[in-house]
Amino acid sequence: MLSKKLKIVINILVVLLLLVAFAIMGVYVGYNYVLSQEERFTALEAGIEDGSFKVDMNTEGAIPFVINTGDMTSDIADQLFELGLIDNTFMFSLLSKVNGFDGAYQAGTHYLLDGLDYDEIMFLLTQKSESVMVTFPEGLTYEEMKTRLHEAGLTFSDAEMDECMDSPNLFTDYRFVSQIALTEGRDHVLSGYLFPDTYEFDVNASARTIISTMLDNTENKLYDEYYERAAALGMSMDQVMTLASIIQAESSNITDMMYISSVFRNRMNSDDESLHYLSSDATINFIRRMNGLDPTLDVTATDLASDSPYNTYTHMGLPPGPICMPGVDAIQAALYPEPNSNYLYFCSDGNGGTLFAVTLSEHENNIAIYEANIAAAQAAETASEAVTEETYTEN
Repeated sequence: MLSKKLKIVINILVVLLLLVAFAIMGVYVGYNYVLSQEERFTALEAGIEDGSFKVDMNTEGAIPFVINTGDMTSDIADQLFELGLIDNTFMFSLLSKVNGFDGAYQAGTHYLLDGLDYDEIMFLLTQKSESVMVTFPEGLTYEEMKTRLHEAGLTFSDAEMDECMDSPNLFTDYRFVSQIALTEGRDHVLSGYLFPDTYEFDVNASARTIISTMLDNTENKLYDEYYERAAALGMSMDQVMTLASIIQAESSNITDMMYISSVFRNRMNSDDESLHYLSSDATINFIRRMNGLDPTLDVTATDLASDSPYNTYTHMGLPPGPICMPGVDAIQAALYPEPNSNYLYFCSDGNGGTLFAVTLSEHENNIAIYEANIAAAQAAETASEAVTEETYTEN
């Protein structure tokens, strides 16, 4: 019979052999898992590249899944479980660590499908979130910007964005915000400050995030020297942006912008108070837009008689705030008007250019030129349409 001590030794050896066997088996299984994992994720990556494993907002049955900045893997697992996309949060968290995805999930909006396995879900959530590029040309109004954002697929709330635009206290870190005048009758307080440019937004970006992104750009574009120049002109940056927005709406030609700026400056600085009315049709068209009307080249007597504080025919000086989003050229023109100009009037020439005048009689002559050019263009268009119609009839 085996002694008691020998039995103990044998049992210990058996346990050690089993532990060694399990260890070897674990290494073997782990090694093969790593190899298969690499193959699986290489295949998934290839599927994304060739489109065979693409899931986005246009995929039938796609489920939007938002990862917020700061979300932990456990938070993500909980959300997936609540949506019915996984059935075991512990397993998802464990596999995330094993696969090296813990902490690698990308904040933003992703799209998933029912029936995806854990590997596929994890892989998709480590990809770049769903975003869109949106371009805003100079001169858009705030309402037009919102329309472009929605057309690009963003899902923010209009009411929330409007509230943010009227809450400058949310954005006090920006230097220019402190100079914004909360004038009675002003349209959305931050109108004019969403810098026209090309942006990339997550499709589910919040209104505040969208505004902050654009204000960041504005902050970077308004150099210290601009504030110094504004002060030298006796203007706040808000007044500069308001003037720049009118200049932007009047012309996109850089040289014309500088002369238009000089006209407004000369009028505001004139001893003749009657010239302090800037009489800009661009402000009239802004009022038309506010009233749901299309802008027009031929403003009516009713338009000119509008009681809006944005009516620069009936209210002296600058309107309460910007009428559109000005670009760099318009801002620079507002700060640096043509220095050798004594012009007090301007109007379109009807061909894309601008006519300037020192006296009212010269201005009236320029208006006659504009009207003649418009009439000639309309006559040419009518003649062209007649020729087209005749050709169509003959055929």
